[in-house]
Amino acid sequence: MDEKRWEDLNIDCMVNILGRVGMESLLLDVPFVCKSWYRASLNPSCWERLIFPDIKRSEYYFIDENWVDDPLLQRFIQQYQIDESHFSTTAFIKFVVNRSKGHATVLRLPPYASETDLKYVSDVCDDLKAVGLPGDLVDDKSGVITELIGKWKRLEWLMLGSSYDLVKILSQISIHCKDFWGLRVSKANIFNDEAIAIVNFLPKIKHLILRKAEIHRDALMKLLQGCTELQVLDVSDCIGFSEDDGEILKLASHITNFICKGSREYDYDDDGFYEGGSFLFDDVVYDGYYSD
Repeated sequence: MDEKRWEDLNIDCMVNILGRVGMESLLLDVPFVCKSWYRASLNPSCWERLIFPDIKRSEYYFIDENWVDDPLLQRFIQQYQIDESHFSTTAFIKFVVNRSKGHATVLRLPPYASETDLKYVSDVCDDLKAVGLPGDLVDDKSGVITELIGKWKRLEWLMLGSSYDLVKILSQISIHCKDFWGLRVSKANIFNDEAIAIVNFLPKIKHLILRKAEIHRDALMKLLQGCTELQVLDVSDCIGFSEDDGEILKLASHITNFICKGSREYDYDDDGFYEGGSFLFDDVVYDGYYSD
C-alpha cells in the first residue's frame, strides 16, 4: 500500500492545520517545506489570527526607530535575505497583515507597533473580533485608539497593556461594539472612576481579567455589585484588597470562575511608599482567541 504524502493532503485540511501553527512557523518554516505547502500558506484563511509574538521590555531595543532585536524579525531578515539597513517594522507588519486579505478576526500587535501600524490594520481588517494592544501604544496613542474603535464594530474582546484613558476607551466600545463581552487589562489601576465606567459602559461583560492590578477595595465592590453577568473575574495577585475578604467573597459567589488568589492589601514601607514592581504586558489571553 502506498503511503500518503503530506503534500497530497486536501487543501482545505492543509489550510485548517496551518492556521493553527503560529505566525513564526507560518512565515519561516511552512513555506519552505514544499511547493504545495507554500501555496497553502498563502491562503488568507491561514492568516485569520494575527498574533505577533510578545517581547518583554528588557528584550528589545530600537535603532533609528526602525529596528527591533526580536528573534522573529531576525529570522525573517535572514530567511528572506533582507538588507537590515532597509528593514522596517512597519513594512513587516503590513506584509503579515496583507496575507490575511482583510479577513483577520484576531489581532495582537507587538510592543514595537506604531500609530501608523494600528491605523493600517484598522483600515484593512474590517472583521476584527479580538484585539490586543501593547502598553506603550495605549499610553502614547490612546486618543487614536478611541477614534479607531468606531471601525471595530464586530469587536468582542479587547486586551490592553495599560489602563491609561480606560474610561474614554470603554465609552467608545459601548457606542460601537454591541457584541463586546471580554476585557483584559495589564498594569491596570482600577479606582472608582474606572470601576463605574466598566459597570456603566459594559453592563453585560462576561469575562474581566485584571490580574496584577492595583484595585481599590471599594472599586472591586462596585464591579461585583454592578457587573451581574460576569462569568469570569480574575483579580489574582492584585494590590488593594485581601484574598480572604469575606464580604468580597460573598458578593462574588454568583461568578462561576472568580479568582483572587495572591491578592493583598496595600503594603507600605517605612517611608510610606508602596512596595511593588511594574507590571509588564503579559502573554496571557483567554477564551481561545490567543494561546501561549
